[in-house]
Amino acid sequence: MAKIKTSGRILIIILIVGAIFGAYMLWGNKIKQAAGKAKSGDAIKIGVVTWPGYAAGQYMNNGFDPNTECRYFKDYGIMVEYKVLDDFTASRKAFESGDIDLLWCTVDALPTEMGKAGTLASYNPKFLFQADWSRGGDAIVVRTGIENVNDLKGKTVSVAQGTPSHSFLIELLKTNSLTLTDIKITYVADAIQSANLFKQQAVDAAVVWSPDDIDCVNKVQGAKILANTKTATNIIADGFFAKEEYVKKNEEKLQKLYEGWMVGAAELNQNKDNARKKAAEILAKKFQMKADDALAAMENVRYVTHGDNLNFFGLGNTKAITADALYSKMSAVYQTYKFADNPLPWRDVSNAVLIQKTTTLTGPEHQAEAQKQFTEITKEDKTKKSFSNKKVTINFPSGSFELSGDAKYTIIKEFVDIAKTYGGARIRIEGNTDNTGSAATNKKLSENRAQAVKDFLVKDYAIDPNRIIVVGNGPKHALDDKVTGANEKYRTTDFQLISE
Repeated sequence: MAKIKTSGRILIIILIVGAIFGAYMLWGNKIKQAAGKAKSGDAIKIGVVTWPGYAAGQYMNNGFDPNTECRYFKDYGIMVEYKVLDDFTASRKAFESGDIDLLWCTVDALPTEMGKAGTLASYNPKFLFQADWSRGGDAIVVRTGIENVNDLKGKTVSVAQGTPSHSFLIELLKTNSLTLTDIKITYVADAIQSANLFKQQAVDAAVVWSPDDIDCVNKVQGAKILANTKTATNIIADGFFAKEEYVKKNEEKLQKLYEGWMVGAAELNQNKDNARKKAAEILAKKFQMKADDALAAMENVRYVTHGDNLNFFGLGNTKAITADALYSKMSAVYQTYKFADNPLPWRDVSNAVLIQKTTTLTGPEHQAEAQKQFTEITKEDKTKKSFSNKKVTINFPSGSFELSGDAKYTIIKEFVDIAKTYGGARIRIEGNTDNTGSAATNKKLSENRAQAVKDFLVKDYAIDPNRIIVVGNGPKHALDDKVTGANEKYRTTDFQLISE
């Protein structure tokens, strides 16, 4: 009897082991089949450039090539391949031919490709999600003698046409009420050529990428960085688009791609389990650079979360910068300069389905980026040199500092967008008066008027009070110019941007 029981147990063990082995073999075959499919073109093929902003996706993929050892495969059952296409024209041709399924772009420059004359519009591309904000990766370097944006007037500036660099330059000039017609432009193919021209001292200023900005400063005596996207926080928004037909056929796979990407972004932001080091090693291997340099480059990026994407697509905080607002603004700008031909509206070039169908990313790590908190204002902040100064005339009743409806409209039209775009810069509001009345009375009045503008921005646009510095100049500028009496020229409010 004991032998029979023992034999039965052995049989059961053999059956269990066999079942486990069979399951293992079945799973192994599935992995091999999936890998085989990936090699035959089943992987989602994503066109990127040499830029650290896409690191969240590459981190989840454990590299650039499709593989079965990554979390995209293990957690989501999908294969992903990243193809580096730094040549802009070649990347667009790859998208048109179908060699690439998803392609990088920036929302600010996208209008230049979505017009009647643009070839991409005929493929019904849909912008699917944002990957990052540039936060230091783009900069403008200037030679000695150029201290602020106004000093660029009449100077020669190199920039790549119709690119994020172009958008950055346009927005920077706007902070000083300048346009492209106020400078002499040398158009180049890309930001690398722009940097080379500056290092050859062939131009007075250049819009470049990091780390070329530091290289330019080191190699040109007296050069400096005038401004970069650490202060211009909400101009250059990287993301991906795909053909409408591809989205419809592969919606489930793309939703998994997006969800995994957002998980990766959250882990990079929190540096969970040393995620940034792992991502930097992936970038360093592919881009043939030192891991420390890749890690430093990643500091120039905000890896956007699911919450950020909700806001960007107008599905969250209504006061946040939206893709629609950014795209529409730059559409108008690029049409003015004839770099875009009647671009399609945002609703026709976007699709929020991946974001809307993602319901599991609810933890604090997936929330939208909090507004930057500024330190308490110091005496030095009140006198620190600004890199830009926008003069805005706000009309007040005589002797009054109460903002009228028209005055508020002027502030909204002339400055609110700049304040949002340059979210990393302090704002100094300087009130000025003419030389009618006593200097002491005018100084107090100008300070009260500047304070009224600050109060409006804080209350209606939730701007951090510590970000805004109030200064009352009174009739100082009129007196400096030896002007007496009433003169509307001096009744202005200056909005100055100051780097921290």
